[in-house]
Amino acid sequence: MKNIILFSVFMIMISCLPKEEIVLKDIQNIEMKTAANGDPLLSGNAIFHNPNKTKMMLRQINIEIFVDGKKAAHSDQKLDANIPARNDFTVPLEVKLNLQEIGLNTLFGFLTGKKHEVRFLGSVRVKVHGVVVKIPVDYKSNLKLNI
Repeated sequence: MKNIILFSVFMIMISCLPKEEIVLKDIQNIEMKTAANGDPLLSGNAIFHNPNKTKMMLRQINIEIFVDGKKAAHSDQKLDANIPARNDFTVPLEVKLNLQEIGLNTLFGFLTGKKHEVRFLGSVRVKVHGVVVKIPVDYKSNLKLNI
């Protein structure tokens, strides 16, 4: 009897999980800013899409940002944002760039308007019916930053 109850609870939990993964569709309005201490900040809006018929809560974004193959930044944001069902949603991102890793040539390339390959690699954690699920993110684009 105990095994039947455990199996039933397990099946209910699995049925609550999202059927399809949340997708990072685009990064928009990417800008290079300067922090109060003078460090360069990369900011923008991450556009995600939830293809599921269940609304969720976005709990965490843990993403590493690579510029031209070099690790440039890391974003680990704890959030409590609503994710609408079958719809797009926007999450603001702001990360401090690591100048030692990307080098001055890349930074000067940003200043002159050169396009760079930017890759966002990591995961997002969402909460669905009380269950936290980790969803991988891997998005690559050639971007020209607005400074």
